[in-house]
Amino acid sequence: MLEKLRERLQAHAPRRLRFDLPQAAVLMPLVARPEPTLLFTRRAAHLSTHSGQVAFPGGKREDQDDDLLATALRESEEEIALPASRVEVLGRLSDVLSLHGLKVTPYVGVIPPDLPLVPDRRELDAIFEVPLAHFLEDRRTHTDVIRVEGRDYYVPSYRRDGHVIWGLSSMMLVELLAEGWGMPISLFARPAGELRYHPERRLLDR
Repeated sequence: MLEKLRERLQAHAPRRLRFDLPQAAVLMPLVARPEPTLLFTRRAAHLSTHSGQVAFPGGKREDQDDDLLATALRESEEEIALPASRVEVLGRLSDVLSLHGLKVTPYVGVIPPDLPLVPDRRELDAIFEVPLAHFLEDRRTHTDVIRVEGRDYYVPSYRRDGHVIWGLSSMMLVELLAEGWGMPISLFARPAGELRYHPERRLLDR
């Protein structure tokens, strides 16, 4: 399963956005278990923004980072004590614009199981894994319809063990599933099932 992903990501040409915006990067860590899982973090409840939200490890690019991959790996080590040496990077996905004016670049990597990962309690209060099958079988609870600049995005929302995976993380997941395993899933095709509509947003609103 992961070998197929490696081959497909090497052939993938991710979209690069040219907007002159602050940059950030995240790591989408796949845990190489017999049944692979995807690792997530949960933002600490005491934070003033994004508290309780599920996300991939990552953050803003800093001056000392050679490139955005370095940002993703540095932030992962700072946030969950994941050494860069334990990450096999498979490739990158398309840039995504956050609603807070960040250009976010996701990287996909494979890590060994059962590493002694520890959340940085200043930022996170949980690290957890979800079986990859949960997403490959598209076990969404509903679809959030998010209109941005007049265009509807159909963003799946997943629930697992009390955690809700949606928004920007789910947008990255859709590309991973479509490009990595050829799933018939798209942010721009209306799916079956429950739709929940959100107020229209503008990407560059701060």
